[in-house]
Amino acid sequence: MNVVVVGAGYVGLVTAACLAESGNHVVGVDHDQARIGLLLAGGVPIYEPGLEDMVQRNLQAGRLTFTQSMREAMQHAEVVFIAVGTPPKEDGSADLQHVLAVARQIGQHIGSFAVVVNKSTVPVGTATAVSAEIQAQLAARGERGLSFAVVSNPEFLKEGAAIDDFMRPDRIVIGVPDTVEGDRARQVLTRLYMPFNRHHDRTVWMDVVSAELTKYAANAMLATRISFMNEMALLADGLGADIDSVRRGIGADQRIGHSFLYAGAGYGGSCFPKDTRALVHAAAARGATMRVVEAVEAVNAAQKQALVATVRRVFGDNLVGRRFAVWGLAFKPNTDDMREAPSRTVIHALVSMGAQVVAYDPVAQHTAHAALCDDLGSHVFAPGGPLQLGADAMDTLDGADALLLLTEWKCFQNPDFLGMGRRLRRKVVFDGRNVYDPAVMQELGYAYVGIGRRNASGQALLNHELTDWVQGDAHHHLSPQARDAAAAQLVAI
Repeated sequence: MNVVVVGAGYVGLVTAACLAESGNHVVGVDHDQARIGLLLAGGVPIYEPGLEDMVQRNLQAGRLTFTQSMREAMQHAEVVFIAVGTPPKEDGSADLQHVLAVARQIGQHIGSFAVVVNKSTVPVGTATAVSAEIQAQLAARGERGLSFAVVSNPEFLKEGAAIDDFMRPDRIVIGVPDTVEGDRARQVLTRLYMPFNRHHDRTVWMDVVSAELTKYAANAMLATRISFMNEMALLADGLGADIDSVRRGIGADQRIGHSFLYAGAGYGGSCFPKDTRALVHAAAARGATMRVVEAVEAVNAAQKQALVATVRRVFGDNLVGRRFAVWGLAFKPNTDDMREAPSRTVIHALVSMGAQVVAYDPVAQHTAHAALCDDLGSHVFAPGGPLQLGADAMDTLDGADALLLLTEWKCFQNPDFLGMGRRLRRKVVFDGRNVYDPAVMQELGYAYVGIGRRNASGQALLNHELTDWVQGDAHHHLSPQARDAAAAQLVAI
């Protein structure tokens, strides 16, 4: 089939590559000339395991190409996917300007019946708005008999596992209008998605409005599970329980299951924060209140400060003269995405309190540098500044008062603990993802604290002996000149 995918970002590029991989002729469209040039050369603008190889393979096979020209792309289009960004506005609502701009372009260049697919995450009513924009352009062209169908086919791709999610989906949600055009669209999309339904039919057909709401409801539910477990972790801290044991206990209940039950430093990324806010706004516009979803957002915002609060309890509010190593910057493993990453909140807080921070991520160094410059200003990376990006994980540890683990990359999960201990100033680990076994860390001589796991560590980090050490030598290793310079830097930030 002849497929057009508008938007060569994360969702659009994965969609284009995977549909080409299944035998379709796919044209990817993007307004960014540099991005198109990179893609035509076989490169990709994002990190996603397996994506670059798939793009290169299908470019070489002639099934995939890229262009800036909507006119060129639309010449033989049977299916047109809209996969452009829907960033949040200041009020939390989804900004649809890019979606509607694509709809107008489709209306200007469509030449025969086509199925227009909203792949972007969009609020209820977007399909109606897209249809109106296309119809307006057709009317302006004097086209009276040209028909089309606008459907909703939300994506459910996890960053870091997007290729597998697309090629082996657990469900394909499609909302079609109850019209003759909708019936035609169902036939077209049944054929398009046939390779993904060979063993059993994974397609869930519904009306368009329900499909639009399904994506928001799914992300809100997953975000709710995460925030619930983070609240339970805080309670576990107070009661002396181990949240990991609680997780395994409740996850064994088949009604609950094990997914999205891991306590940590909070969720980030482009989906959960944006979509929960958009859902709250959509409800408010209709006079409703999403009390649970609002609470989920509030819990997540507080959770990003959880490790910071622990650091402050141990090291105090003034971190001038302190040095911290950070492992992991992307909001999750197997991606370079820094959007709403907890690391940004944590690093901003540490630097603002006067700390020196040396951070490392195996993939997200470049995107992290840009994001942290946005947060703190580029001056923080200047020589002698409070923030550095380490050449590798172990280098970040040299002279550090503590290590903060913020992203659970596999390369961090079983490191050289003995070597770490020799490079750290003190063997102190704040585990924001509960990666390490507290009992093992204690046996290795580390003062360790995770999220909701203080009972297992014997509260090594929070005992009076270590606290007294921290408070007693907070500035003793600094010269008066160095202390004055660090204090002045803190004021500047």
